[in-house]
Amino acid sequence: MMRVSLAERLSLSVLIGRRMFRSLFGRINAHPLIRWRFVAAKTDRLVIAPQDLRTADATRASEIYSGRFAFAGKVVVCDRRSPFEVTPPSDEWAETLLSFTWLRHLRAADSAITRANARSLIDEWISLQGRWHPLGWRNDILSRRILCWLNQAPFVLQDADTRFYRRFIRSLSRQIRYLRHGVKDTRDGLPRLQAVMALTCASLCLEGQSSQLRGSVRLLVEELRRQILPDGGHVSRNPGTLIEVLADLLPLRQLFAARHLQPPPAVNNAIDRIMPMLRFFRHGDGNFAAFNGMGPTPVDLLATVLAYDDARGSPVANAPHVGYQRIDAGEGTLIMDTGRPPPMALSQEAHAGCLSFELSWRQNRIVVNCGVPAVNKENWRQVARATTAHSTVVFNDRSSCRFFEAPALRRLLFGVPIISGPRRVTVERGTQDGEWLRASQDGYAREFGIVHSRAVRLSPDGSRLDGEDSFRPATGDRLPAWAPDEYAIRFHLHPAVKANRLSDGHGALLLLPDKELWTFDTTAQAVEIEESVFLASAEGPRRAVQIVIYDRARARSRVQWCFRHSPPVPSAPRGGRAEEPELPL
Repeated sequence: MMRVSLAERLSLSVLIGRRMFRSLFGRINAHPLIRWRFVAAKTDRLVIAPQDLRTADATRASEIYSGRFAFAGKVVVCDRRSPFEVTPPSDEWAETLLSFTWLRHLRAADSAITRANARSLIDEWISLQGRWHPLGWRNDILSRRILCWLNQAPFVLQDADTRFYRRFIRSLSRQIRYLRHGVKDTRDGLPRLQAVMALTCASLCLEGQSSQLRGSVRLLVEELRRQILPDGGHVSRNPGTLIEVLADLLPLRQLFAARHLQPPPAVNNAIDRIMPMLRFFRHGDGNFAAFNGMGPTPVDLLATVLAYDDARGSPVANAPHVGYQRIDAGEGTLIMDTGRPPPMALSQEAHAGCLSFELSWRQNRIVVNCGVPAVNKENWRQVARATTAHSTVVFNDRSSCRFFEAPALRRLLFGVPIISGPRRVTVERGTQDGEWLRASQDGYAREFGIVHSRAVRLSPDGSRLDGEDSFRPATGDRLPAWAPDEYAIRFHLHPAVKANRLSDGHGALLLLPDKELWTFDTTAQAVEIEESVFLASAEGPRRAVQIVIYDRARARSRVQWCFRHSPPVPSAPRGGRAEEPELPL
């Protein structure tokens, strides 16, 4: 049973109290007697529109025109009904529909038919939900819809009659006024930052909103300083959040220039800090490491935002504020999580993966974390957040962080927050026969009296990774007699990597997609090859395997292991045919 300390109870009570107050405040704003205040007194005039950096698919325009709405892994065929009248198959589907992010696909087709289709769907939403809807007017969805309407306004309003123009602008102004009134009630983290960016864009794009620019900029500066850490990481510790932030922040900076205004220094500073961190999290194949809620990498969007990086420098190695370390050596790359959980209010998607790492060689990822899928996240979220889904040590089949599982409060808290985890994480770096890292974390100290330490060293050419996991008492010189001491050291392999255990049971042979061979061996008594799943794939969850070492801390308090690249197999003589190396059974 989960034990909650007094400090954790206090923090949790404060979080619940704030959420209850903001939920009550949001319901008051939604009351018909209050909502009239957000009706625009006059029609604002659109003077400019921000650029949309996100990739669009013109082939999806015909599907939408035919009434087939395929979002978040679900397909709804409307059959002459409005999509805003059907029962959503999932919350993710409804959120995508109501945020209008799909307008960019209609714009990609750019024809009179798609423009008319876009206006028809917007008109239906205004008629059916333009006054109020419990989901559609939720602040995070509302802010994304405002940004999408502003982005696609030139496309939507081209050839539009006066009636629709006024109806569109009046509805947009009403949504902006509602969001401005309750922006501080938006969920903390990326949703709140997106809401503030939406208000700032609106202040620049609509003539009637320009008087609000100073207040919007003040909120934007506050959120950027609070959420973007000095090393460029995001306070939520999710690498993917940085891509989403830049996808909206870069067009916002362009808006200031287009209106002949100087953007706030905080905007340029945030962009300059984030850009190196995008390269920090990238492997050789261009994909991000799967830490703390990172799903499939939007490679096209990532390439677009990186095109704005004028420096194009090498990634930093040490990101102490966000809590990650990176080693680049030769053709090998290692990225390790060496940070504490984010603040409770921002931890709904954070993972219990302290001291987990990912390893890549050239264009191949070898050791990975499971990550999260692009769709159907709720079905996998808690499984993916557990320590067992990460390439690190798991004690007694428990996670190094504790999650507040309360189904009745899940909606109020926007998910399942972390209430406790590693409090002290130490990191050392050095150079000796390659670059090395030594880190420790006390996530298991209170429950089991054990501190986990991990040391890794990547050879100068990146072809060999030596590691050691050790376990010491949190207090005293012996592990407490009352605590169980079983552990499992897990190394999740990328789905493209094939693995078979060596005949002696002390290691495994790994075959990479380009036929390169790697070997894993350890000082432990035996290793196991078990099933795993890689969730952060663009194709959806994929079957994979993991290397697992089981033992007890009292019997073996130190385990050494090694991943090393094996020499290439000699090519066959001319005229012969090279045979693929066989993996031992």
